[in-house]
Amino acid sequence: MAKILIAEDDANLRMLITLRLKNKYEVVACGDGVSALARYEEGGIDLIVTDVMMPGMDGYALVENLRSMGHSTPVIMLTAKDGMPDKGRGFAVGTDDYMTKPVNFEELTWRIDALLRRSKIANEGKITIGDVVVDKQSFTVTRGDEVFELPTKEFQLLYLLLSYPGKIFSKENILDSVWGYSSESDEFTVRTHINRLRNKFEHFSEFEIVTIRGVGYKAVIKK
Repeated sequence: MAKILIAEDDANLRMLITLRLKNKYEVVACGDGVSALARYEEGGIDLIVTDVMMPGMDGYALVENLRSMGHSTPVIMLTAKDGMPDKGRGFAVGTDDYMTKPVNFEELTWRIDALLRRSKIANEGKITIGDVVVDKQSFTVTRGDEVFELPTKEFQLLYLLLSYPGKIFSKENILDSVWGYSSESDEFTVRTHINRLRNKFEHFSEFEIVTIRGVGYKAVIKK
């Protein structure tokens, strides 16, 4: 069970967030940034949900301290401030996601799960879907006794799509992410690589690559 650190100076909201999350995660809560940072340094925290305006050390300073010490733990910032400069400052100091109050707790759990999943993928370099393992170190896709060693671009394309299942990537997004901004590759290149991946994994029941006509592509995880 993932351990979530809550930093919120409003005692009622801190208690409400804890109650809403504790059935799904292990939750520890602090009332200010200073105590939150101290608790984080004890170890074991997988994700932080922090308010912005707190006494002693605000949310911006908390995140800035964490990043300056080299910690990459995902952070979701909660705030009543919804202006672009405030959001920009949050992302500039290293916040991973941003939600404005009042908090929609269902959406908060979605965002927590998404960040935890991406953090796990980044740390391990692997995506696991049922019996399928996509390994970034070896550029392989394995399922049981089947092992597929993919060319670099095919692997990077598949890894990109499977890292964000359900997210639609335009051909331009894919070109920039996989081939780079300065590449002379075009949409035909993307389509060719998509078709190669489909041919290799069409017999897999765990996932498929779906075309969104006129938009791009997405990976769908099959239940």
